[in-house]
Amino acid sequence: MTPNDFRRLALSFPEAAERAHMNHPDFRVRGKIFATLHYPDKSWGMVKLSPIEQEMFVRAEPAIFIPVKGAWGRKGCTSVCLKPAKKSTVRRALAAAWSLAAPEDLSGASNANSHLAAVLPPANARRSRRRKV
Repeated sequence: MTPNDFRRLALSFPEAAERAHMNHPDFRVRGKIFATLHYPDKSWGMVKLSPIEQEMFVRAEPAIFIPVKGAWGRKGCTSVCLKPAKKSTVRRALAAAWSLAAPEDLSGASNANSHLAAVLPPANARRSRRRKV
């Protein structure tokens, strides 16, 4: 995944807009940041997830998703190592981040929530995996 791929994916969500924050690009929905690029350098992105979503993404793809250090990371801010990441994986993380930032009237009415179904496996699949492990 390249920074431009990340940018295109972030901007594919309803009302997503690119701005700048602290000298690097960010992506917002109705003024609220849900993702950034180029921090700490151009090989990284960041998505603002819930702490539970962050834990799931980090467990599933520890080479790609890393909690940001400090308080921001404890709140769900998650670094994304772009080079090894697959577009489908980053799209799911961006969908989760967008849904958290978007107002309910927008997130409930958009098709972005269809991306979220891919974030978690069905409940019965989760139980099956736990039994096998």
